[in-house]
Amino acid sequence: MNAKVEEIRLLLVKNQKRLAQELKQSKEAVRLIKKATHSSLNAEEKELIKIQLLDICKAIPALAVFLLPGGALLLPLLIKLIPDILPSAFQDDPKEDFQ
Repeated sequence: MNAKVEEIRLLLVKNQKRLAQELKQSKEAVRLIKKATHSSLNAEEKELIKIQLLDICKAIPALAVFLLPGGALLLPLLIKLIPDILPSAFQDDPKEDFQ
């Protein structure tokens, strides 16, 4: 029983870190979008915005599935079938999360 609790705790911590990373990236994208209203962006900044907007578009369907009745069970299966459904922060190497 303790092993299961510890495993759940580690998963929560890992996902908390990933969510914080995704929020940080979103804040950076908002900053760049604000900058784009009064000056032009370089190619790297445009690429960062593109990646972040794609991540947001990926997160919406994943969240919708999760909110469905039984979605917490369905989402992991969907991720196995379509691994690109999650934002980039959640697709990183899991080994990095514990270093």
